[in-house]
Amino acid sequence: MTLKQALSQAREQLRYACERPLFEAEILLAHHLGKERTWLKMYDDRELEDTEGYETLVARRVAHEPMEYITGRVSFYDIDLYSAPGALIPRPETEVLVEKVSEIIAREGYGSVAEIGVGSGAISIVLARQFPQLQIVASDISEEALAVAQTNVHAFGLEERIDLQHTSLLDGIEGQIDLIVSNPPYIAKHTPLAPNVAEYEPHTALYSEEQGDELLKEIILLAKEREVKVLACEMGYEQREPIAAFVKKIGDYPIEFYADLAGLDRGFIIQFP
Repeated sequence: MTLKQALSQAREQLRYACERPLFEAEILLAHHLGKERTWLKMYDDRELEDTEGYETLVARRVAHEPMEYITGRVSFYDIDLYSAPGALIPRPETEVLVEKVSEIIAREGYGSVAEIGVGSGAISIVLARQFPQLQIVASDISEEALAVAQTNVHAFGLEERIDLQHTSLLDGIEGQIDLIVSNPPYIAKHTPLAPNVAEYEPHTALYSEEQGDELLKEIILLAKEREVKVLACEMGYEQREPIAAFVKKIGDYPIEFYADLAGLDRGFIIQFP
């Protein structure tokens, strides 16, 4: 079987599993061969030696396993990261959160940041690379996620500036923190999700409690208690009203909501006095 024939067969198998079957077939074959996609087009008449290995990758994708877990790589902001089950796959909408936080740090010159729910390490790594003065402490309740984050932190040589902690929220973490950033679980408990998300990504990083905003409110109270200057969080598109009402109830602090690239409410920033 030539590469061209293998791609044609894979495209047919992926037709109902993804929106761009040929593109994903090429990504999987390039990963399988350790080549670039452009190389496939140049040498599509070559024989595919390990046909079974490629077919196994395609079958995993047909079963809705995320591409990022199959290839072990994910692009986020301006970097490529290691990706593995146990850590949530970074989404493009979280890049908006990074942009918002970057603007605040650049304007205020903050030096200490805490991230709650570090996952793969994407947010902390991007911020640390942008701002050499930052010291970041990043927590997660998942040892599996922390292992992925540790791999990525090490890959970028940021072990001295990103302190990974296995804990809930900021339990046991002391010292002054200027800003807290978080993309916590904010999906209501019984919300149905797409198969590639529901079956493969860690539920502890996706689902909160019954309403979905419980952990967000807990983080807001924690930020107030820790006397941070700014809290920046991602949230669900339907959570603007309950979050605004909660903030007004506990102190009526200035809060700014921002939208994602689709125009949906996706996060908030609270300024504390």
